[in-house]
Amino acid sequence: MEKNIVVIEGDGIGPEVTRQSVKVLNAIADQFGHTFHYRHCLMGADAIDKTGNPLPDETIEACLNSDAILFGAIGHPKYDNDPSAKVRPEQGLLKLRKSLQLFANIRPVTTYPSLHHLSPLKTKNIEGVDFVIFRELTGGIYFGKKEINEESTRASDDCVYTREEIERVSHLAFRYAQQRRKKLTLVDKANVLETSRLWRKVVQEIAGQYKDVTVDFLFVDNAAMQIIQNPKQFDVVLTENMFGDIISDEASVISGSLGLLPSASMGKGAALFEPIHGSYPQAAGKDIANPLGSILSAAMLLDHIGLPKEAALVREAVEWTLQNGFVTKDIDSINFYFTSTIGELICDYVANRIPDGVNKANIELRKSTII
Repeated sequence: MEKNIVVIEGDGIGPEVTRQSVKVLNAIADQFGHTFHYRHCLMGADAIDKTGNPLPDETIEACLNSDAILFGAIGHPKYDNDPSAKVRPEQGLLKLRKSLQLFANIRPVTTYPSLHHLSPLKTKNIEGVDFVIFRELTGGIYFGKKEINEESTRASDDCVYTREEIERVSHLAFRYAQQRRKKLTLVDKANVLETSRLWRKVVQEIAGQYKDVTVDFLFVDNAAMQIIQNPKQFDVVLTENMFGDIISDEASVISGSLGLLPSASMGKGAALFEPIHGSYPQAAGKDIANPLGSILSAAMLLDHIGLPKEAALVREAVEWTLQNGFVTKDIDSINFYFTSTIGELICDYVANRIPDGVNKANIELRKSTII
């Protein structure tokens, strides 16, 4: 297989985690005889510094002509701490979603037995947790009309949804549920919001086309509570943009580390794959960031381009590192390995270079020496 992949490293720890994912993709390509062509592009604070634009036209063009996009992270404290900034890194991501019509964000939430002790929830409540959040990505309050008066005493953000916007992400979520445990939960606030009432009406109508899928409905405040009390009850969770932003970040802590979770943004064309963590500028350049969220995003990319066997091998390699204690500082602050070391270990596993017995003393910091 031959594919064109756009790589946007972005800001903060984005470059160092994304480089590990590219190494893993190259290891997959070598092992299975594929060819991946990479084009590196700018977005975010890095793009503002170099071009004055958070999303240069060249990046949009490259993404539109790619088979998939591997993305790191965006954001910088100089913009976070300046609410008056007219040009912001996040504008690039929002514009890219619109330009590529990436209307659905997919975030799997899974737990790993070796990390149960890191979760804020009791082990009995998180064993076997495996659900996916489908968040609508291009509508709602983030993209509605925004106003503030001259005195800065009154502001408004319109929340707007159309039937078409709800239908397209809902069909995607229902089809995904059919491939899993056949349960879908719509999260809304239909007791208060008119947009939520439209969501519920449309989803109820669509449900008739997927009779093998059980559908239930939760108000967002109750859903936030249920995700903590009993996360095992969920299979596919469907919700609008802002609610999805909030509950997916809430759900991310269940696994024990924000650095573990991948995501995909899909639409009518090329899909974008990224870890859910932010740019974490405090750790940038220190080789301590967890690359597994990015590497698992690369596994989702492999699934997307029709390489499920390869994707499964990457996930198996990630599981192996966690089971054997090869973890970064966010998971073990004392006995930790570096970002690049984890990347090398996963490449070694993919290339079948892991011996039956691994002596940790033979693995140096910053690189794998078991080859």
